[in-house]
Amino acid sequence: QVQLVESGGGLVQAGGSLRLSCTASGRAFRSYSVGWFRQALGKEREFVAAITWSGSTYYADSVKGRFTISKDNAKNTGYLQMSSLKPEDTAVYYCAAQSNGQYYSPLNWGYWGQGAQVTVSS
Repeated sequence: QVQLVESGGGLVQAGGSLRLSCTASGRAFRSYSVGWFRQALGKEREFVAAITWSGSTYYADSVKGRFTISKDNAKNTGYLQMSSLKPEDTAVYYCAAQSNGQYYSPLNWGYWGQGAQVTVSS
């Protein structure tokens, strides 16, 4: 069983930056892929970014060039660095771990964090 704990959300002005962290329990973290999804009020959960166990990265078109996903196996922690934030980035952000290789659907991830609110004001 893997538990994921997120931190780093908050309120930021448009154009600002935030970094989300996702710390995992368990020794197998280095073998896991890590993903980030977000869910805005009244909308479905959508893919943001993923990083495989080998370091390959994938991004939604809406965040490409602004967000960077990374993973520190020594700290059992995944990160999502968000820059040039826009009001439309406002959502609850969820980290996920252990995908079956189909990164874009939330149905294909085994473990989830509790979510972190990110609010971007205009």
